[in-house]
Amino acid sequence: MDLRRLAEKICGEIVLAENSGETMKKWRTIFSTSQSEVAKKLAISHSVISDYESNRRNPGVGFIRRFVNALLELDLEKGGKVVSKFADLFDLPPAVIDIVEYSKSVRIDDFCNAIEGKRLNEFEKLINGHTIIDSLNAILRFSSYDFYKLFGLTSERALVFTRVTTGRSPMVAVRVSTLKPSTVVLHGVSKVDEIALKLAEVERIPLIKTDLEISQIVENLRRSFL
Repeated sequence: MDLRRLAEKICGEIVLAENSGETMKKWRTIFSTSQSEVAKKLAISHSVISDYESNRRNPGVGFIRRFVNALLELDLEKGGKVVSKFADLFDLPPAVIDIVEYSKSVRIDDFCNAIEGKRLNEFEKLINGHTIIDSLNAILRFSSYDFYKLFGLTSERALVFTRVTTGRSPMVAVRVSTLKPSTVVLHGVSKVDEIALKLAEVERIPLIKTDLEISQIVENLRRSFL
């Protein structure tokens, strides 16, 4: 695992985030590390970490690097379970357009508004990330193992399937998978297949359709929820 690459990814996300404190807390939570553990590793008071995460202080780039390195070192000391999960995220299939973990849980309605979508059922779940997939590329190239890479660090995420004609194939894939997303988004579909709608009902998965440009979906979701 390229730790430098992982550290750069996390540092970059914190630096560019509108709410750096929430993003720091998100990554600390992902690494299952307490404020006290990080503070001890950095030889500072845990109240300093609390101040940064609650935005009472603004972290500089130097501190962010130290903070991220502390998370990585603490995880490696515990066996590297979280770090190992990221190995697959740096070897994603080309069908993955975008994959992101959110700084906090997002409600379905807020997510739907961000992508100018239309809800197709009334199920309610929280979303903690998204993966945007080129559906045609996925159908042609995906292995069963590749499908599981779509779930990133958590299955509590929205899977956004682009270039969809009816929505049946994505929902069949979700149906047979042991991992289930929080939400499925069908992009570019004019009329959703009845079987796709039924499968969403059976799995109790919120289903959304949208025609927003893919680049705009990526921009809106990253701006709203990172």
